[in-house]
Amino acid sequence: MMWLMTNSSPWIWRRPNWPHLTYSAGDAAADLAETYRMHGVLEGKAAAIGLGATSQVALDAMADEVMATAAIEGEQLSADVVRSSVMRRLGLAASGPTNRHVDGLVDVINDATTAIDQALDEDRLCRWQSALFPGGTSGIQRIAVGRYRDHDDPMQIVSGLPGQEVVHYVAPASKDVPTQMAHFLQWFADSKPARNGAPASKDKTLDGLARAAIAHVWFESIHPFEDGNGRIGRAIVDMALGQHFRQPVRLYSLSRQLKTARSGYYDALNQAQRGDTDVTQWVRWFAGQCTAACIVASQVIDQAIEKKRFWDQDRAADLNNRHRKVLQRLLDAGDGGFEGGLNAEKFIKMTGVSKATATRDLGDLVDRGLLRKQGEGKAVRYYVDVPGWSHGLPSAPAPEVADSPELLVDDGTRSDAGMRRALEALGFIDIEYSGTRDHQYFGPVKAISASHVGQGLGRGKAVIHDLRTLSAVPRVGANLEVHFRSGRGTVIEVGPHERDLQR
Repeated sequence: MMWLMTNSSPWIWRRPNWPHLTYSAGDAAADLAETYRMHGVLEGKAAAIGLGATSQVALDAMADEVMATAAIEGEQLSADVVRSSVMRRLGLAASGPTNRHVDGLVDVINDATTAIDQALDEDRLCRWQSALFPGGTSGIQRIAVGRYRDHDDPMQIVSGLPGQEVVHYVAPASKDVPTQMAHFLQWFADSKPARNGAPASKDKTLDGLARAAIAHVWFESIHPFEDGNGRIGRAIVDMALGQHFRQPVRLYSLSRQLKTARSGYYDALNQAQRGDTDVTQWVRWFAGQCTAACIVASQVIDQAIEKKRFWDQDRAADLNNRHRKVLQRLLDAGDGGFEGGLNAEKFIKMTGVSKATATRDLGDLVDRGLLRKQGEGKAVRYYVDVPGWSHGLPSAPAPEVADSPELLVDDGTRSDAGMRRALEALGFIDIEYSGTRDHQYFGPVKAISASHVGQGLGRGKAVIHDLRTLSAVPRVGANLEVHFRSGRGTVIEVGPHERDLQR
């Protein structure tokens, strides 16, 4: 940031209607509705697994918000320092490194998102800005800390080399900041939603998401501080969203999304600050970023749900500590995230066991259905077996389909519905599903699709297997003996006379 002289004045605060910012509720309706839909999905998933304020998802979201809001300003913070500071702020034990600057930013974001019913006034904003610069400097330059800017030079946002500067924005003069901020803070108080989510007072039609968007562009247009305006402006957004959603647990990081869309963020904000006081396009863009942030957070929770389901399986109940350590590493890496897959050598490095023990452990995890084995000999690799995870490996070859009226060629669906219809058409009236209990099934494959196998059990009975639960893709028409244990099926093909399969 630099301060330069300019005669241009295309700025929003020069407009006759400033500071009365408006938006078209009709034009923004679809964008806002999509944000609310995704936010509802996110809340539902969080409730399903009982996420708390100190859950790993919440800790990660808070840490992401801290690192991202600093990174938008070009400042890279240590992940270890940030995580340690977040844990201490949430009252958790933390032995990591400390940094006054990081602690100050964590304090600001935490205050904005937890003390949402306390008034936002000049004193609170100035304390936030002081926390960002505990030494009274920005880099090595001394700045005004704990008060609005008061220098005579115009406040400008510029980029480029000396002599080739590009002016992106010019803020109101310092002498006008107290009056400008008084208008903003009064509006923020008047438009605060009531505890039931409705606006508390004057503007009964102002949407809560739109209010957060307007608050951000309004505050950034005033640019009241000598430094730290971006971080404080995003904290105000966090506070506005907290007042609107009344969400006890932070589930997403909007700053992380804004960092991802950093160029678009600057462009959208700049366009709004150069336009008139109708900021509909900015509200729509902002809503889109909130939606994207919810989608990312929803994917994170999906991973948390998958991990919980994995550990809740009976086959994972009696694992030893080294098994759990290795599996947790693979789960944390995600689908395809453990580069190159797991082999015996990596297992030894992770656990410190002998090669013989590593080989035995890996075999046991495969037998339990917790790891998938790929390849042979020195090329063998192991992957955590989570339904839907491909680890970037080629999918299993499509099953052979014989030219027989009794067999189902994939009907275009991947659900079990097509399989059930096919078995019913073949005269089966008692159809069950495998995987829900330990059991053995005997009989011929009567129908097969891209995702399911129908096995006849005789006397009008049949069973549907999910291909993902089987140790092998059955051959069409084969007589099978399938042993299920803890939700996994071991397929053994037997000859037609080895057992009375059609009893």
